[in-house]
Parts: sequence; C-alpha cells; structure tokens
Amino acid sequence: MKTIKTEDAVGTVLCHDLTRIVKEQVKETAFRKGHVVREEDIPVLLSIGKTHLFVWDLGENMVHENDAVTALYKSANLEGPFAATEAKEGGLHLTADGDGLFLIDLALLEEFNDDDEMALVTRQSGVRVKKGDKVASFKIIPLAVEQKKLDRVEKLLKGKTILAIKPFRPMKAAIVATGSEVFHGRITDTFTPVVEKKLGEYGIEVIEKTVCDDKIEDIAQAVKKALDLGANLITCTGGMSVDPDDLTPGAIKASGAQIITYGSPVMPGAMFLVAYIGDVPVLGLPGCVMFGKMTVFDVLMPRIAAGLKITRKEIRRMGHGGLCVSCPQCVFPACGFGRGWPYGL
Repeated sequence: MKTIKTEDAVGTVLCHDLTRIVKEQVKETAFRKGHVVREEDIPVLLSIGKTHLFVWDLGENMVHENDAVTALYKSANLEGPFAATEAKEGGLHLTADGDGLFLIDLALLEEFNDDDEMALVTRQSGVRVKKGDKVASFKIIPLAVEQKKLDRVEKLLKGKTILAIKPFRPMKAAIVATGSEVFHGRITDTFTPVVEKKLGEYGIEVIEKTVCDDKIEDIAQAVKKALDLGANLITCTGGMSVDPDDLTPGAIKASGAQIITYGSPVMPGAMFLVAYIGDVPVLGLPGCVMFGKMTVFDVLMPRIAAGLKITRKEIRRMGHGGLCVSCPQCVFPACGFGRGWPYGL
C-alpha cells in the first residue's frame, strides 16, 4: 500500500472509501474501498479534492478481491440448483435456485477456511431451503490476495463437492391411520389431515388413505396394499406407545419392513419409528405429530423428501439439539431444534 498522485493512479486499488459532499445537497460514497481506478475516474477524484490517493498497487502475483472471489466460486463444485450474485467488495453470495435439502462437506469446508484471507460462510448443513433463500457467501478479506492462495483452493476442491442442494423428489405417499376408536367411528380422524398437509409442503401426493382397526394383520395388509399401489412413502399414525393394545410397531414389522429404530432421542417424537421395505420408508408417527408444532417428523422429512436413507446412527446423534423448547412463536427451521449434530455430504 502506498500514497500516489491521483493522475498516476489508473489501475491501482483504493484502500478506503471516498466520500463526495455537496452542502445541503448530497453526501454519498463516490468510490468504495477496493475500486480499481479507471481513466474516467481521475476528473471526478480531483473534483472532490483528492489530489493524492492511498492505494494498493497490484503486482503480477496479486489478484483483486472481486476477481479472487469469482475465482473461488468458479473453483467450487456445486451440486444442485444454485444462483450466484456478481462479485462486489470481495463478496459473492449464493442462493437456492430451487427447493431442496442443503448439504455441506463439513471437513472440506473446514479445510477451505484454513486461510485468514478468504472464507466460505454457510447456513447449517441439513437445513431445508426454498428457492431464493440465501445459503452461502464467498468472501475475500483483504483488497487483494496472492495467486498461490487461489491455486491452493482450486487444488483442494478439484473433483469434490463442497456444497449441494438435493431437490425434493416427486413422491407418492400412503397414510395408514390406526385405532379402534377411529375405525368404528367413535371419534373423527384428525391425524390424517395433519400428515397430509405436512406432506403437501414437499409436493408429495397422497394416493391412499386407510383407517385400520387395532389388529396387526389389518395394519400389515394396509401397508402391503400401499406398496402395491405404488407408494414410495408410507406413514402409519397412532398406536405407537408401549401400551398392550398399541400394535402398530408390530404390524409394521409383520408387513415385511426392516425396522431401523423404534424410538428416537428427540422430543417431541420419542416413540417415532423408522423402517424400510426395500427403499420405501415406512414411518410410525406418534401422537405428538398430530398436535405438536414441530416434531422429529418435521426434522427428518426434508431428508426423506430428498431421497436420503435414514440410518440408526443418524437417529442416535439427534439427541444433541433434539429438544424442542416450544417457543411461543415458532421459527423452525431457523432455530436450534434438530440442528445440534453435524450432518453433511
């Protein structure tokens, strides 16, 4: 950095903002820090009293912040629908260009940020995003960086995906409602409409709705029928506690499903069940899903809708951050519920 005569400043980089003031008319930033001085800027600079400037003279091995941040973006392998802003003041921002599940290679992100002069700042991995949501920003800290630093990042990222948005898949779902009180018409089924609405948020079509008595064979048969109809997601509501007459977990097992977990370290949602018949998830939904604002079902649905298979290890790790504190005004997913564990590519 050095002081230079304004007339000699073409091609150099301003090290600070320059303000233009006209009494009782205007006060504005005429030139921002990082601006590369052009020939046509010289008369303007002189008109605001700047006969000398404090500038950064780019050497042949130095790259201007905007060019550098653009290079970072171009070297990053992004999977899925992203949109990028133009580089400005050393920053370049990414938004989702479609709905989906936002994922990060967390180890790669840590390596990327092992340099005080550049950064990649993101939303949390595993969060559901909608088109237009801001998800990440590339940033160059100084006004210019050495080319070798950009070369390091390019080599680091080559052949690897650092950020991804997994679009939600077109899915067909079946809802199997259980309970003798509903089956015999003693009460109205208020559970199915809640589940149908939550599935609709992901564009999932409900192709079958069945009400079953508390009989293992009836529930198991309803699950099999849903498969035959082409459902690639099956939810079973009710009958998920450990009471003797709550038979849904046993019925799901009797349908031929492999149970991944019955129970989760998440509240609300401790009696949640995850099973699979082949690649088709079969979910046992406890009563909290019907009346709770947000539950384990809401935390896991973005992963299921994006086509990711839920594992037992994943469920076990959800204990950290798995407690919903029932805020008076729910802001999920912009909160800590279901966000306490590392979930990446």
